[in-house]
Amino acid sequence: MTRFIFITGGVVSSLGKGIASAALGALLQARGYKVRLRKLDPYINVDPGTMSPYQHGEVYVTDDGAETDLDLGHYERFTGVAARQSDNVTTGRIYSNVISRERRGEYLGATVQVIPHITDAIKQFVTSDLTNEDFVLCEIGGTVGDIEGLPFIEAIRQLGNELGRERVLFVHLTLLPYIPAAGEIKTKPTQHSVKELLNVGVQADIIVCRSDRPIPEDARRKLALFCNVSPERVIEALDVSSIYEVPIRYHEAGFDTEVLKRFAMDRGHEADVDLSAWHNVVKRVQAPEGEVSIAVVGKYTNLLDAYKSLSEALGHGGIANNVRVNLNWIESEIFESDSETLLRLEGVNGILVPGGFGERGAEGKVEAVRFARERHVPFFGICFGMQMAVIEAARNLAGIAGAGSTEFGPCAEPLVGLLTEWKRGNVIEQRTGRDDLGGTMRLGAYPCRLKAGSRAAQIYSNQQDISERHRHRYEVNIAYRQRLEDAGMVFSGMSPDGELPEIVELTDHPWFIGVQFHPELKSKPFDPHPLFASFIQAAIERSRLD
Repeated sequence: MTRFIFITGGVVSSLGKGIASAALGALLQARGYKVRLRKLDPYINVDPGTMSPYQHGEVYVTDDGAETDLDLGHYERFTGVAARQSDNVTTGRIYSNVISRERRGEYLGATVQVIPHITDAIKQFVTSDLTNEDFVLCEIGGTVGDIEGLPFIEAIRQLGNELGRERVLFVHLTLLPYIPAAGEIKTKPTQHSVKELLNVGVQADIIVCRSDRPIPEDARRKLALFCNVSPERVIEALDVSSIYEVPIRYHEAGFDTEVLKRFAMDRGHEADVDLSAWHNVVKRVQAPEGEVSIAVVGKYTNLLDAYKSLSEALGHGGIANNVRVNLNWIESEIFESDSETLLRLEGVNGILVPGGFGERGAEGKVEAVRFARERHVPFFGICFGMQMAVIEAARNLAGIAGAGSTEFGPCAEPLVGLLTEWKRGNVIEQRTGRDDLGGTMRLGAYPCRLKAGSRAAQIYSNQQDISERHRHRYEVNIAYRQRLEDAGMVFSGMSPDGELPEIVELTDHPWFIGVQFHPELKSKPFDPHPLFASFIQAAIERSRLD
């Protein structure tokens, strides 16, 4: 029997509902249960694929090609359970599906309303595509009281009635602010938030309280009294130095224990909960044996959530090598106006150019690539970063002065062009420049064949075939392959049909690799992606030379 845990948030946004959901999922896994994690997003966009990274942060991509909220990345990193298209839905997608059904006449002339048609569609999403999971943890985005979130709150209220208390539990995450002038933690915002939730028919079973200091017992008792829960179900969620410490602290606070008690599933086997892997990760994060400095030259560096999986994957590379990875975030545009600004790259142990869209900052990324190549600094280019690496090599190694990308308009030598046709399995997918922007890229997992003896093949333990996740609309032009290889750039990874370049590397460089895919999306603290582990290892070797 599958049980559903719904996680809502109150008081303010960005309290960490995604981390709380992921950490609880990891704890239930540690107790031997099978879990699935999902996200309901109230915004009207069909998916986050066309949203600005400055507003929404990273777009996380699943194996089956869904563009999703970044919290699904937390879910995967904490539990190892691969997210799917059916694990993230927005108000826009729900309404789009309902309107499409109405247009097809599937409602038989009925007046289509929020209740029951929209809420039924939400409930169907929550309860479908399951495979005997013990628990489904479902996070509702936004904050209780947001007008766009009301249909989702109503839908989970209905599920609570339909499935019963033995199958549904409500967790509410709130903030306990500390007022320095009063010298005390204030519980009133949480009381009001729980009351707001109760006003729409949902009684919180467990309250998780974010705080920067321990919760006094009198405050805990006061919260329990006014919020209609037992004191044991007021869970303390203190600030921590690493997100990977959260499962440990939640377990110490009794979060997973109270969840199982609420479902009458507590078997009294507290000693069987093995969190040693989490303790080991935290130890490596907090007490590394060394450190390296990595410059990340991007265009969204003013909002680091735009690179959430990337920063986590670099940290995983540090965990694999037992070093701290210090990230130096640099806006690529600064390298376009003054060549002296490249001095900011002096002394770093590695340079990474991540993905991105559009012309802004592109030439700055090319300059960063040139610096890494000429100074023999370990270089890692991802997606757009690989394309800029190819353009730099074409201009400065192969002598193709007009090398550019058609993403920025017509160019004399289109080293990078619009991807109009590719294979997904046995199906040919086609796109044109007139297609909608949303959901039209090359998305999800695709196979790649590695060149035997290449650095890439060595990093992947000499595998012949790998699978990685993509999110891009432009591709390196295979027509230039021979001229680039003659100049020293090896195409060490290709699509199985040999048409699409996936990995390039330089033979006369300590570590220079560009990949068209996004390896950061598959990296986990217990299983660091081999490319990031190898890149950080190369950075360590560079640090010994500096």
